[in-house]
Amino acid sequence: MIRVAVSGAAGRMGRETFRAMWDDPEMALVAAFDPAATGQDAGIVAGLDPCGVKIGAMAGGTLRACRADVLVDFSVPGTAAANAVQALQAGVSPVVGTTGIAPDDLANIEAACAEAGLPALVVPNFAIGAVLMMRFAAEAARHMPSAEIIELHHDGKLDAPSGTARLTAERIAASRGMGTGGASGTVQPPARGHSVRGVSVHSVRLPGLVAHQEVIFGAIGQTLTIRHDSLDRRSFMPGVLLAVRRVRQLSGLVIGLDAVLDL
Repeated sequence: MIRVAVSGAAGRMGRETFRAMWDDPEMALVAAFDPAATGQDAGIVAGLDPCGVKIGAMAGGTLRACRADVLVDFSVPGTAAANAVQALQAGVSPVVGTTGIAPDDLANIEAACAEAGLPALVVPNFAIGAVLMMRFAAEAARHMPSAEIIELHHDGKLDAPSGTARLTAERIAASRGMGTGGASGTVQPPARGHSVRGVSVHSVRLPGLVAHQEVIFGAIGQTLTIRHDSLDRRSFMPGVLLAVRRVRQLSGLVIGLDAVLDL
């Protein structure tokens, strides 16, 4: 049995995560954190039967007391890194789905992994199709290096560009032999979006969307478009559950779901 805590439990992804765990015989919710729903039963908040787990404030002591194995974090960029560090200090491996985490904060998580001797997994996108889209884009970039990214999300998404778009651009840059690291590249002309490692990224935020991305490659006389669409948040759940099952098998800080997909 994997003992799981969820941070951001009252949010859209937190509720969906608990619903996905509800019928999984290998997992048990042992703690839930969210300042927006303190004192409420996590099951009721998720639209299920009462489960007896009250939502509270994030606390390392609670993680220790409930003997959690994994913390799944779908909070906000300003607190996700601190939650992950707190989890590691409590002997718990974090699986972080919150995007928009700054490079310095990722460095703090990496240092906490080394100090605790535990792994952490930061995943910009849990959809299996999105992971494949990024992998195919990295391969295409070896042969068609001219590329731009259009990412489209619901109007409640806080970060732009999305974590998926940033990671896709990083992998395109690596395929070009530019290495990784850093949030920006060359200065782009007006209306060409945000530059990530020299790749233009255009962000769209509208109601009615969930999570969508196109990577468009261009060469003389031809284009190649690789697109992924998540039409329902349930599309992320197989990846979330897989990450929870396998995070403890990793070493140090790992970015991306690829590490647990055996690609």
